Amino acid sequence: MGSSDTERSASYEDEAGGLGGVVSTISSSRSPLQPPAADDGEPFSTYFDSKIPIPEDETHSCFSFRKLWAFTGPGFLMSIAYLDPGNIESDLQSGAVAGFKLLWVLLLATVIGLLLQRLAARLGVVTGLHLAEVCHRQYQKVPRLILWLMVELAIIGSDMQEVIGSAIAINLLSMGRIPLWGGVLITIADTFVFLFLDKYGLRKLEAFFGLLITVMALTFGYEYITVKPSQEKLLQGLFIPYCQDCGTPQLEQAVGIVGAVIMPHNMYLHSALVKSRQVNRADKREVREANKYFFIESCIALFVSFIINIFVVTVFAEAFFNKTNAQVRQVCANASSPHTELFPSDNGTLEVDIYKGGAVLGCSFGPAALYIWAIGILAAGQSSTMTGTYSGQFVMEGFLQLRWSRFARVLLTRSIAVTPTLFVAIFQDVEHLTGMNDFLNVLMSLQLPFALIPVLTFTSLPSVMSDFANGLLWRVAGGLLILLLCSINLYFVAAYVLALRSLPLYVGAAALSLLYLAFVAYLTWLCLVALGASFLACGSTVSVTRPLRPEQPPCHPQK
Repeated sequence: MGSSDTERSASYEDEAGGLGGVVSTISSSRSPLQPPAADDGEPFSTYFDSKIPIPEDETHSCFSFRKLWAFTGPGFLMSIAYLDPGNIESDLQSGAVAGFKLLWVLLLATVIGLLLQRLAARLGVVTGLHLAEVCHRQYQKVPRLILWLMVELAIIGSDMQEVIGSAIAINLLSMGRIPLWGGVLITIADTFVFLFLDKYGLRKLEAFFGLLITVMALTFGYEYITVKPSQEKLLQGLFIPYCQDCGTPQLEQAVGIVGAVIMPHNMYLHSALVKSRQVNRADKREVREANKYFFIESCIALFVSFIINIFVVTVFAEAFFNKTNAQVRQVCANASSPHTELFPSDNGTLEVDIYKGGAVLGCSFGPAALYIWAIGILAAGQSSTMTGTYSGQFVMEGFLQLRWSRFARVLLTRSIAVTPTLFVAIFQDVEHLTGMNDFLNVLMSLQLPFALIPVLTFTSLPSVMSDFANGLLWRVAGGLLILLLCSINLYFVAAYVLALRSLPLYVGAAALSLLYLAFVAYLTWLCLVALGASFLACGSTVSVTRPLRPEQPPCHPQK
């Protein structure tokens, strides 16, 4: 090992007291700023055929639009997770349940998401490794496999919502002629086709995703212009953090907004996508510059996604807030809509999902509103299905170090995610999917700590990030944000379980909760040591090799 690496490792051990042989440095023989050596067999290097070069711009030292354009792409692919069918459904339910009152929650969740995405992007830029690869190198085998399974569950849950969202859009566009399972098969088939667009160049693939985001902006923007929401109520809901006369439904919807916006697999995706640019990681100036431009691009991308989300929330807030089933049914009957029977003739508050949302728009604003809505949902579902597939491949390649062919990797990750979706589509009709979506939201909420805790842990380690490790402010703020998000999501899960009203389910949930909390506590312990709580660390020598074994026995409480 070189002397600089020895000093870096030694200084970190003195600072943290070791991590019990569980967290180690990224490499034994090179600086974290240097790209991985060829013999490391970095799995991601086989994914993109080439990397985007960054142009030199000597005339603009502080900021260059040419360089920003070169770095533009990964952030927009990342932002699609903020526009998937699960988010769209959360948006329309927020508008129907709470009107304009929860817009500030959406804004806050998006800002928090941006800050967390910044950490994921910095990890990929500085180390040259994405989050799954770092987890493989830093965690022991058993925790690593558990972590992989948890992230895979999150990807499966997200993918089910995305594929079924596309299938619902196809069902609406075909006026019900194509059943849900048929839409799932179509989505799977065209996803395989679109995924190989990067063979024609990474920029063309990014342009295709940009086109899908543009389609969403135009279609949901059309609904916004058609409905004409109150601009005064929009601004009040956006900048006044208060929810007057709100009860449990509105509180649960606010929690649902946060859970839908911040997706666990998106951290793994973003940390991998930033590796598609040519950055000399031995040059701190280039690394610092890449971090800056990726953050600017992420700000722009999430601003665009936020505006699209605003379109959906305000459309349903203006048109359907406080409406009853009987009122909507009457409107559909007057319009001679084939969807009239979707709504019972009672005075219960209107409950909508993606499918019913398209139906009520068609009843109230004409068939064009329904078809344009369906096109927007199709673009959201198709784009998020593709990015979900990329996430699955990055996660599987990073955690398991697969050496398979490109087609075999796509086939495996698609099969794992899509098989349960196909079964649901076959045995469930398009009109009764709300219960399943609630379950999937709970599933993904449970997986959030398994992305947020590792990304905060590794970006806070000087042995991993060198001079780019999180400072005290970011460590404290990041820890508090993750604690807040995990608490919110656990409340959402607890509310869902209590609503089941089944003693056997309560007992099963309690048993699983103990195992779940034990693993979260393990990851939290490592994170706290990385954040500087050295008194929690065991006094063993930290290994700098991939097999992370302590050189001394486990520590015992001092007498």
